[in-house]
Amino acid sequence: MEDNTTLQRYEFKYFLKKKLSDEIVSQVKKFMDIDIHADSMPGKKYFVRSVYFEDDFNSNFDEKVDGHRIRKKFRFRHYEKNLDSGSIYLETKGRNLERTYKRRMKIEKKDIELIRDQKNLYKLVEKYPNSKTVNEFVFESYKKNLKPKVIVDYERQPYVNKHGLYFRLTFDQNISCINLNDQLDNFSKNNTISCKAGFTILEVKFDRSIPLWFHRIIQSYNLRRQSISKFVLGMCYSRLGRETSD
Repeated sequence: MEDNTTLQRYEFKYFLKKKLSDEIVSQVKKFMDIDIHADSMPGKKYFVRSVYFEDDFNSNFDEKVDGHRIRKKFRFRHYEKNLDSGSIYLETKGRNLERTYKRRMKIEKKDIELIRDQKNLYKLVEKYPNSKTVNEFVFESYKKNLKPKVIVDYERQPYVNKHGLYFRLTFDQNISCINLNDQLDNFSKNNTISCKAGFTILEVKFDRSIPLWFHRIIQSYNLRRQSISKFVLGMCYSRLGRETSD
């Protein structure tokens, strides 16, 4: 994604046990290519780390669990376990009725210090005046006193459509979380908690429609859509949010 662009799409999600996940991957490979960002990585997977922000009342958590159809939250997205390497993105992730959307802005490591010391957060707007994500994040942070709540880590194996309309599948495994205790200083601590051990989250992302061949996979394996949020999983397993049916 380019900075300041908004990606809108439909997202369907499924919990899969490892054996079933492996079987579906073997079918998917006949029709899709591995994403270029994972092609050179061991196991054709890359690491994803998300740092989610939340207010003192768990508003974002409750909106997701209660099924609000218009909502948004903020997160850092990073693709390395160490902040000293790789790019860092500030992202808005939300839902507008039936479609989800994502908007991101690449920021610098030193910008995290501004976020850690909230009284200087306004300097982000001065630095990125044309970024809607930065402007929204700063406004919401002051309004709701947003704090870094939880880290969610996982390994992602992504596939993209060979031809035609936008269609993307991601298989997310080895999901874990870290309770940040409202402090970004805990970013690199290793007190990780495993989430849904033994399960893969399959995310189906598309613009207009799902290809016929994947409809057949859904029917053949009797897949059932679920309301899945890694943010909610991380909050629950970190004992930061009320228990849910997931």
